[in-house]
Amino acid sequence: MEGHATLPFMREVLIFLAAAGLIVPLISRLKVSPVLGYLLIGSLVGPFGLGRLAAHFPMLADFVVADVDGVRRLAEIGVIFLMFMIGLELSLDRLWSSRRLVFGMGGLQIVLTGALVAWTCSWLGLDPDEALVVGAALSLSSTAIVMQLFIDAKRQASRAGRTAFAILLMQDLAVVPILFMVGVIGERGESGLAAGLTGALGKAGIAIILIYGAGRLVLRPALRQVAGARSAEMFTAAVLLTIVGVSALTAQFGLSMALGAMLAGLVLAETEYRHQIEVDIEPFKGILLGLFFMSVGMGIDWQMVLKDPFFLFGGIAALWLLKSAIVVMLALIFRRSLPVALEAGLMLGQGGEFAFVILAAAGSSGLITGILEQQILLLASLSMMLTPLVAQAAKHVGAAIEKMRATQETHHELPDYSGCSGHVIIAGFGRVGQTVSRVLANAGIDFVALDADAALIAREKDERGHIFFGDASRVEILAKAGIDRAAAVAVTMNDPAAVSKIVREIHRRWPEIPVHARARDKEHSNKLRELGAAYSTPEATEASLQLAAQLLDGVGVESQDAMRHISDQRMREAEA
Repeated sequence: MEGHATLPFMREVLIFLAAAGLIVPLISRLKVSPVLGYLLIGSLVGPFGLGRLAAHFPMLADFVVADVDGVRRLAEIGVIFLMFMIGLELSLDRLWSSRRLVFGMGGLQIVLTGALVAWTCSWLGLDPDEALVVGAALSLSSTAIVMQLFIDAKRQASRAGRTAFAILLMQDLAVVPILFMVGVIGERGESGLAAGLTGALGKAGIAIILIYGAGRLVLRPALRQVAGARSAEMFTAAVLLTIVGVSALTAQFGLSMALGAMLAGLVLAETEYRHQIEVDIEPFKGILLGLFFMSVGMGIDWQMVLKDPFFLFGGIAALWLLKSAIVVMLALIFRRSLPVALEAGLMLGQGGEFAFVILAAAGSSGLITGILEQQILLLASLSMMLTPLVAQAAKHVGAAIEKMRATQETHHELPDYSGCSGHVIIAGFGRVGQTVSRVLANAGIDFVALDADAALIAREKDERGHIFFGDASRVEILAKAGIDRAAAVAVTMNDPAAVSKIVREIHRRWPEIPVHARARDKEHSNKLRELGAAYSTPEATEASLQLAAQLLDGVGVESQDAMRHISDQRMREAEA
């Protein structure tokens, strides 16, 4: 392309768009986390992947991103947008209610992890300054990766998600005093360290209050004026200016730009434009955050990994075990349940993006050697790459322990209902099953509800009837629930395969019992009829009929006529 003017980073942009638009969707179809997909692709197209092969195969040079530092600086905007979106989903009241977790649990996590990592490094032979820097850098986790994984799983509002976020928020706040500490030690000014740290924290607190207060006074009226122009482009531009502007302003106070973005999100979360902003900004966040994950993958030098893999992966395992143990201990002290504590602990065991900033500052101050800096950066990067895999394990471990504990604590063993008659058995006590149970209770009809989710049974207890832990696909469980004398069975689970299995088993052993089954769609409904269900209701069909009924009422159709039209259509759907 010599002799022709090209845009800066054009090759990098093309590679990234190919990854985001083609490769990552294909990887996602294999049930691989998009975060891991971006990390792997970044590792492939970076200077330590195809970059090394390009020396032998020049044609590969066009597929290599060489300027990793430039890409990483641009990619930091992705973290800013992520924190803005997190702030947009919060409120000041919710944040204030979490202050014990943020400052108590989060603060203790940083201090304990930093101290223990520093002590371990000192024991391994590092000098005190190096050990302190490494401890501080590795005490922080990756906000970008951890929160994105929770968001992808739609679990950012879960107890584990809120616990992890509280610690991550404190870690973002701690970056300022940590960088100040590195600067003071680098200048050999340890005597003023305590006073300096206090001053840095005070400055940070004042800056946060000023920025948040000014944002409430200025941003809301400004956005109202822009929205009045009725221009989607102007509104989006104003929101982007707000995010980047507030982030840059916090950087001037020595705070992290990510923290500033979250403050901007908190301010705008209390406006009437919140939902529109969320829709407008989500694509920017997704694309730029993907670029950040790729930049992390680009920094992994596989040649260094292969030189001493046991030491490197041993270090990652030790770091993960230590950080997870500290988080679990603190979470239990702060009255989180064991499953929540375990999941949060495993999710926070990696190194974080701020390790790059802290180690770069320490390296420029001469506190650590270049080799040590590269080793710790590699350890942090690899641990970040492993996080999506650990996240899957963490979720399953937490769920398994919760189920075990719930099973032990419920004491809801199914009694013998074989002598009862005229009752309804509800197989599955999720959203649909609970609604059915309320209707039956209001009609004065007895029911026995079964569900294999012990945690759900523990929460629901038997406030709305006889609700018990049990697998409705097992013959002995159904017999104990009194299916011989039951009036009917309602199968309400959200798993089409499980519904089909239960319908088949009931019809085979108790063909005289009418089974009312929940179907995923028309095709599934027909299959359930073939398996022996007396009635099967497709979710989409019933929802559309209810919507049509409301619509007819809204446009003025008489109630009786509307009911007739809906009834006729329901019959046509059943016959189709």
